[in-house]
Amino acid sequence: MRDFSPAPASQSELDIANQSLKSERFRELRMAQWAQLEDLLNRMDKRGIRSLDTQDILDLPKLYRGALSALSVARATSLDQNVIAYLESLCTRAYYRLYGTQAGLGKRIIAFLSRDWPQAAKRLWKDTAISALLILISTIAAYFLVQSNPDWFYSFVDAGLAGDRTPAASTEALRSTLYDRPNDETGLGIFASYLFSNNSRVAIFAFALGFAFGIPTIFFMLSTGFMLGGFIGLFASRDLGFEVGGWLIIHGSTEIFAIILAGGAGLHIGRAIAFPGSLSRTQSAALAGRTSGLLMVGVVLMLLGAGLLEGYARQLITSDALRYSIGIGLLTLWMMYLYIPRSQKDPTAR
Repeated sequence: MRDFSPAPASQSELDIANQSLKSERFRELRMAQWAQLEDLLNRMDKRGIRSLDTQDILDLPKLYRGALSALSVARATSLDQNVIAYLESLCTRAYYRLYGTQAGLGKRIIAFLSRDWPQAAKRLWKDTAISALLILISTIAAYFLVQSNPDWFYSFVDAGLAGDRTPAASTEALRSTLYDRPNDETGLGIFASYLFSNNSRVAIFAFALGFAFGIPTIFFMLSTGFMLGGFIGLFASRDLGFEVGGWLIIHGSTEIFAIILAGGAGLHIGRAIAFPGSLSRTQSAALAGRTSGLLMVGVVLMLLGAGLLEGYARQLITSDALRYSIGIGLLTLWMMYLYIPRSQKDPTAR
């Protein structure tokens, strides 16, 4: 008679199952204390220390030490990485509330620039790489489509943004848009302010769309690449590819990189909501939102610099070599600043 009994599980399958049960049991025994600590921290974030009563103040250091102990155990036993990430975030918040409340604004700014922003960028490097890949693919596709048929340009580039830079313009007219200086340079400040405001909205929009499982963010990154590829394709079809590259890179190395980072932040939140692991979707989204939010503060600072470069430097510097030098130099500095490993020591500590 044929044996229909299930095959015995392999040792690796048993180990995985046991590890999953251990992680679940670990969370069940301690989740109430973690939730209590998170509630105290949320109340302090919203209404300050005065929102806590005497018992809450006494409980806060105990709960913090308990969370630290749980984090140590989780790391030592290689439990679910989502649990470890949640505890790391929880302990960091509690530490700053208990020991970092006396830090002044200057120290907070130094800590953000020297540690928090680069750390956030490193944690989101995979999502940022996906964001960059989406823009690269759509840029290449739009470039070749416009090269083959200029009418594709109108599908990729908004008429208001294109201005006089359309397939209907002559080659000389297109060239003049790359090099002619504005007659009224006092108006550049207004133009730079407009660019900063517009680009900030674009980046924040890409970030905010991440809460819809990241799907709209993907389409937004693709549309950004299509627009970029459409512009490059048009100028390249008139043998102005090198020239338009310099015109773009002097500000685009900062602006486009900032938008890529914003897209990565949105994708990170979408991924956390779609695949929360052992955490609830709310907890996973909150954890991802804190890291992404830190990155977005830096993105806004980058866009401020890009707006100044676009409103001033791009219009006043007409040398292709200098444009490329500035653009490539800035991109190199950004990559070094955000991704080169550095000491984890608190820069505000004495």
